[in-house]
Amino acid sequence: MYARLVIAQVKPDKMDDLIRIYRDSIVPAAKQQKGCKGAYLMTDPTTGKAFSEVIWETEADMKAGEASGYLNEQIAKVSATFVSPPITERYEISVQA
Repeated sequence: MYARLVIAQVKPDKMDDLIRIYRDSIVPAAKQQKGCKGAYLMTDPTTGKAFSEVIWETEADMKAGEASGYLNEQIAKVSATFVSPPITERYEISVQA
């Protein structure tokens, strides 16, 4: 399995908006993507940092979402909540419990 992280600094007054949009729009969209095994949003209200983690069955599934424009569409939904453009990182999941 593979994971894509999107890491962002959130505007001080926009954390609740980010959480609402992620829950109500991004998670349902993720569930429709081939190979998506789950989507998670981790936030730290003290620092304003947020991490989105989406788990994919295969690397091809993960990359397909990027090539199709799906990833950019999801980031656009929450871009107004960010201080600056987010950082995207990709990982192979080596151990799972």
